[in-house]
Amino acid sequence: MEKRAAIAAGVALVCLVGGTGWYAYAKIGPGGDPYAECRNTKVAGGSDTIGGPFTLVNAEGETVTDTDVITQPSLLYFGYTFCPDVCPLDTVRNAEAVDILTGQGHDVTPVFISVDPERDTPEVVGAFAENLHEDMIGLTGSEEQVKAASQAYRTYYRQQDAEDDYYLVDHSTFTYLVMPEDGFVEFFRRDLSPEEVADRTACFLDAAS
Repeated sequence: MEKRAAIAAGVALVCLVGGTGWYAYAKIGPGGDPYAECRNTKVAGGSDTIGGPFTLVNAEGETVTDTDVITQPSLLYFGYTFCPDVCPLDTVRNAEAVDILTGQGHDVTPVFISVDPERDTPEVVGAFAENLHEDMIGLTGSEEQVKAASQAYRTYYRQQDAEDDYYLVDHSTFTYLVMPEDGFVEFFRRDLSPEEVADRTACFLDAAS
């Protein structure tokens, strides 16, 4: 916990965020959805338009698919390790939510997918994930692999013009709750606290059991 706090506190700048126009928010009523009472958001086009197969590279340099990674409920986040503020804060939040859920008897995996494959090698993304949570899975890949995963989850990212190695990457900042059997079921905005993410996630896990 101290290590996570130090990571979050040690950053000073804010990476730019975009892509909020991909989504529409609304309350969902009952109607055959087993998770209806848990949902706080609605995705434009339906929840089945988000998520799906991906092929990426893990911290050991192994090529993995979504079925290798999403073996239990997972909180999935797209970002990059050089992000000076947003990504550390969001991933720390997710790690803390996972710890809260663990205390409640729920097993949830935090997953970090880099949108900066040029700098985020398997070793770099693996060290980033390990520093945040012992169970966090860090993933990267080729530009094509990362683009395909991002498109599957309808995320946004764009590398700024770079004159040196310290370029920033604009990106969306949603966290996705993904279930092994059902795929994507909900997303969380970054203004939610660890407790709120844990509570909302627990509702889905209880409904699925």
